[in-house]
Amino acid sequence: MARKESKKEKEVDATDEQPKETTVEFLASLAEVLITALFIMTFAAQTFAIPSGSMEQTLLIGDHLLVNRELFAPATHWLGPLLPYREVQRGDIAVFMSPEQPGLILVKRIIGIPGDRIHLRDGDVYRNGEKLNEPYTQHTLGNDGSYQANYRDNFPAVPPSLMAGVRNLEWQRNMPQHVQGEDIVVPPNRYWAMGDNRDNSYDSRYWGFLPKENLMGRPMFIYWSFESGEYSPDMSFGDQLAQVANTIIHFVDKTRWSRTFRLLR
Repeated sequence: MARKESKKEKEVDATDEQPKETTVEFLASLAEVLITALFIMTFAAQTFAIPSGSMEQTLLIGDHLLVNRELFAPATHWLGPLLPYREVQRGDIAVFMSPEQPGLILVKRIIGIPGDRIHLRDGDVYRNGEKLNEPYTQHTLGNDGSYQANYRDNFPAVPPSLMAGVRNLEWQRNMPQHVQGEDIVVPPNRYWAMGDNRDNSYDSRYWGFLPKENLMGRPMFIYWSFESGEYSPDMSFGDQLAQVANTIIHFVDKTRWSRTFRLLR
């Protein structure tokens, strides 16, 4: 007489009959994931590490950011309705290619958009005649009465020069053309960008307007933050290697865990 299969035996048989993923299928799935990640990192997002203290305390040296590359991009007909394109707004933190040094990526805050009238008085920023309330800024040096400090804090009342810290000769020549009264006027398709660490930021005061085409995106959040020294593209290979070794050795104790996934505004 034939034995009846138990319910447990049927479940085991059913499990055994499920198709298993082959090596080729696994590699195909992995390739899809990598291609998707590559597409996102190439066209939609990008990582960026803060190399200097010009945006302190909003951004610290060693903060690693995820940057939205699509937000400021020109909208396309087929993706425009799906992606959150918008114009640059006053107060946006922006990542962009330096107008002065090719290949150098910078991060600053957008203070003025086309048509805005900007001037500084005693370190305070006035836009279109109104003093800005900027709780995100810091002033660490104070004004010692030097020509450089007066240029920095009373822009554009003090003429640009090498003595003022303006190394960009083109900006020295062209800046007066954009001054009306006590203000500098932002031209079309240009922006005025400044660091939050106002006393220690090499920004639009020193190299001029930010062209619209130089914009790369807006940082969304800090995904990792590590206590490290300032980074310079002119660092020797040995110094770069030492920084990498320092990161590996002190990953746990020098990571600023409290800044992980912090949103930026």
